Amino acid sequence: MGKPLSGKVSVVTGGSRGLGREMVLALAQAGSDVVIASRKLDACEELASDVRAKTGQRALPVACNVGDWDQCETLADAAYGEFGTVDVLINNAGMSLLYPSLDQVSEAMFDKVIATNLKGPFRLSALIGARMAASGGGSIVNISSIEAAHPEPLAVPYAAAKAGLENLTVGLAHTYGPAVRVNTIRCGPFDTDIAKAWPQDMRAELARHTALGRIGLPADIVGAAVFLASDASAYCTGATLALDGGFR
Repeated sequence: MGKPLSGKVSVVTGGSRGLGREMVLALAQAGSDVVIASRKLDACEELASDVRAKTGQRALPVACNVGDWDQCETLADAAYGEFGTVDVLINNAGMSLLYPSLDQVSEAMFDKVIATNLKGPFRLSALIGARMAASGGGSIVNISSIEAAHPEPLAVPYAAAKAGLENLTVGLAHTYGPAVRVNTIRCGPFDTDIAKAWPQDMRAELARHTALGRIGLPADIVGAAVFLASDASAYCTGATLALDGGFR
């Protein structure tokens, strides 16, 4: 069986750990060269070395805080400068902040959550999506959360940002279509680094809310990511794919 992303170039934000790392490796194994972006350059460089060793694909590490528009431009320019094209953009970088109550959320905290989860994906999609459309095609995948539809009291700004991201998906699909496809993966609870901070009984409680009886493993995102990045999803755009184990 051939590699569905052979000859392609993919940019993954938040790409050095967790779901981002898993997607970077999967895209490379599917034949794509990769641009690995996160705030920590050393972690990106380490993963880039793993990609080259395990897959033989080219890998470019780039330090980028997507909440900063200047850094988004630097990331886009670095990708095009190295590879000459971008075929896939995965807006995976995300973050939430803990707070005791909504009235204790500072303006700086709120702005940081919105910047990482919504402002950055908007800017990167505008920069790269326009070039994709001009060059004949591409795929943008936004990584959202079940919080977008089921906001919890301790994640309200994050939930609002992810809801905005899902709305952005539809707008971008119509802005850059028909050449560029734009879709969302709405993730349920996953066993990543973030899960280490969960209270002791939270893992079991979340698992009880899923039809599959478990929380997601990082590898569970691979199939959906490669599907939406590749021509296998050629007639899919403006869509939200629930990857949540049947969460309710």
